[in-house]
Amino acid sequence: MEIIGREQEKRALRTYQESKKPEFLVVYGRRRTGKTFLIKEFFGNDFCFYCTGRTEETMQAQLGAFNESLTRYGNDAKYGDNANWFDAFLQLRNLIESYGKTGKKIIFIDEMPWLDTPRSGFLSAFEYFWNSFASARPDILLIACGSATSWIVKKLFENTDGLFNRVTRRMYLKPFSLGECEQFYQNTGVVMNRYQMIESYMIFGGIPFYLDLFDKGYGFAQNVDFLCFGDSALLRNEYKSLYATLFKNEEHHVAIVGALAKKAMGMTREELLLTTKLSNGGRFSETLDDLELCGFIRKYNAFSKKEKGAIFQLTDPFTLFYHRFMKSRSQNTSNFWVGGLNSGTHNAWSGYAFEQVCLAHDIQIKQALGIAGVTSDIASWRGSTDGKNAQIDLIIDRADQVINLCEMKYSLREFEITKAYSESLEAKIHAFAGENKKKKALHTTFVTTYGVKRNKYISLVQSEVTMNDLFRY
Repeated sequence: MEIIGREQEKRALRTYQESKKPEFLVVYGRRRTGKTFLIKEFFGNDFCFYCTGRTEETMQAQLGAFNESLTRYGNDAKYGDNANWFDAFLQLRNLIESYGKTGKKIIFIDEMPWLDTPRSGFLSAFEYFWNSFASARPDILLIACGSATSWIVKKLFENTDGLFNRVTRRMYLKPFSLGECEQFYQNTGVVMNRYQMIESYMIFGGIPFYLDLFDKGYGFAQNVDFLCFGDSALLRNEYKSLYATLFKNEEHHVAIVGALAKKAMGMTREELLLTTKLSNGGRFSETLDDLELCGFIRKYNAFSKKEKGAIFQLTDPFTLFYHRFMKSRSQNTSNFWVGGLNSGTHNAWSGYAFEQVCLAHDIQIKQALGIAGVTSDIASWRGSTDGKNAQIDLIIDRADQVINLCEMKYSLREFEITKAYSESLEAKIHAFAGENKKKKALHTTFVTTYGVKRNKYISLVQSEVTMNDLFRY
């Protein structure tokens, strides 16, 4: 099958394959982003050895799968159920040494975090295998892959024992961008306009697994009902599975994202503790780290605030959509999305969801503004105007003495600035200006679907970005 997009990743894999030294590559990222597909398709399944961990299995079951892979790739050794990970990696070493092909030998261990069951000794055995053998073989490219990003970071990248600084290459596989999604739809024969593609991103993100489930015979809204609502919806149980397979004791993770799903502006640590009633301490901090590392939430410091003012915000589109629409729906709502378009509930969700799409495409926004080459920081701001909460979710703080305050508006037509909105916007800009200690010039940038309608309030707009700009590569 054709690999859609991923041009940078394909160039990197080619470089690692041609490297004249031993390479230990770790591929990680959110579940369902196509990590396994990318590696298998790029190398054409031409591996010296391949195995995958199995979710929620015992050490013996994991070893059994590993041993079966050894046999499948040519290892003739026979050993019983009492084999341990040191034995297994010794057999892998023997297999590699007997491998007849010249050139780089690709060893692919998929879903590695699942292999590391409690008290199994997996990591210690793997560490010994790499340090005592593989790291001295310039013909080896060892690829470890996993969706449990927090495990990858803590056990491999931040390892302070035998694997300290042993990873030679890292590849974080992000969800598709809008441009890659468009290419994917074209490749699979799914017909949508760009407005619908953006709404699709607002629900499913750029997750290839979800997009591949679309039925090209349905319209977009029909596909949403087909996948998310009704008795046989394919993604009806995806939310539960998503968190259960990524995190051990996922109840705390689910409690935090559930709380954040109810508050678009995000919450501080203290607000989260109060809302979830979870205990303050190391486990709570680890849970927040897990969610951030796996791409479900973002942590940011509000503009001009210090670390203690950090805000946590839900960024995973599917999680937000589940809490807003799927969680409370019975199974007999097979036409829910088709029938609910342009409702008040839909409109309230779409505004926030579109903001998250824009935040995921800040590079494209900067390209459209012509500032891709200007050093800049991304920030957000929370404040108040006339006693009411106010927020700017995307601030581009530039080294050329300009700050772009981005207003992100999702609309079926040109967005119209009304008198009431203009007054609210001016009050928000004035409040922000009071905290602009850098005294940089403030430019109001509108990121919209179809642009801003020209009327007497258009002078509030210094620059515009439309949805077509978000599809840039």
